[in-house]
Amino acid sequence: MNRAGESRARWTGKPVRVGAPGDAAINYREALVWLYDLQRFGIKLGLENIERLLDECCSGVRRGERPALDAASACTFKVIHVAGTNGKGSVCAMIDSICRAQGYRTGLFTSPHLVTFRERIRVNGDMISEDAVANGLTTIRNLVANWDPHPTFFEVVTALALKHFSDTTVEIVILETGLGGRLDATNAVQSNVSVITPIDFDHEQWLGKTISEIAAEKAGIIKPGVPVVSASQRAEAEEVIRARAAKCGAPIQFVAEQYDQTPIALAGPHQKENAALALAALRAPKIDIDSSAIAQGLSSIEWPARFQRWDERTIIDGAHNPAAARMLAGTWREMFGDERATLVLAVLSDKDLRGICEALAPISEFVLLPKIRSERAVAPEELARFLANITPPLPCSITPSVDEALTLARAKPNPILITGSLHFAGEVLAHLRGEPAAFEECTQ
Repeated sequence: MNRAGESRARWTGKPVRVGAPGDAAINYREALVWLYDLQRFGIKLGLENIERLLDECCSGVRRGERPALDAASACTFKVIHVAGTNGKGSVCAMIDSICRAQGYRTGLFTSPHLVTFRERIRVNGDMISEDAVANGLTTIRNLVANWDPHPTFFEVVTALALKHFSDTTVEIVILETGLGGRLDATNAVQSNVSVITPIDFDHEQWLGKTISEIAAEKAGIIKPGVPVVSASQRAEAEEVIRARAAKCGAPIQFVAEQYDQTPIALAGPHQKENAALALAALRAPKIDIDSSAIAQGLSSIEWPARFQRWDERTIIDGAHNPAAARMLAGTWREMFGDERATLVLAVLSDKDLRGICEALAPISEFVLLPKIRSERAVAPEELARFLANITPPLPCSITPSVDEALTLARAKPNPILITGSLHFAGEVLAHLRGEPAAFEECTQ
């Protein structure tokens, strides 16, 4: 089961009715059952539904407005919109941490979540409460009950986040795109800066088969006159981004340097590049940030499953495409030198299995392939075939559960690397913390 939830039929074995328009408010778990069931509508790229939803449930938020407390109150917030293939979440977390260190009240919207749905929506670092989720989803459920087409899971979650940010009077909103950019639900909001992290292959079935096609979707967040900051890109991606910025009359900056003035809580040289991009994203819309807030913010980021050191010999990383796996391998070498890992691996079926396996093979001594709870996961037997056919082949063993895989990994002398999917990382973190996994939230 993935962290966004798959089908409530998986939890209950049959469809469940959770209230109807006009019914009494539903509680947190009932609200999540209703929300996760919206995945039956699939992914529908486009802005018409989300624009209508935002206008009706939180008027003005698409223009970056929030309710004024009194006639003299400032009633606008700045929006930082982040798209790209890898590093989006880390850049968003850095921006949020720096802004909070400066004293700004922030709203952070990211996806997917690891252990609890509430991770997706944060105000000043605090996850949205269960009551706020239940109340917000009750309002949205009643509003959209008779809509045709019905809003999708991600459209509803986006609306819930923006409604929460509007209700809690934040000053800066950081929005991470869910898929692509041009037709992503987050693109319905007017931004103050468009941020594009490195673009690579992922979600090709939705975004295109070439880097240029994928870049065109990501660059769709660029808006007329709104400044753009981009990481260094492949030549074909840079060409597309520059052309879109020129068409929109949007000033553009490509950030090539690394930030190395102060420590960063996230490991890896790519995080220094992400930090430089985050700082450029704050400067472009002239958000006032001083050097002490930068140092404090970057040293105190908490962003799990990004080369997260669980203990002295266990690393958890959500790398889920070949580019991310290559960056992970580089960070591993930086931390462990030539010492190879006992790899605990699970990958989703829509990913580039061969590319991920080939990127991780040079740092792996032995691979454990647990059966995980996501219905989207590649069967361990199929992963074993991939590992047997790469050069040189990697020895591996299939295990019936995460618990057994971790037990076997700890019995080996090598450091342990748990990776292949953020969904898998979330399942492992829930297991290690002794907490319900994301898909169990509405069944407890």
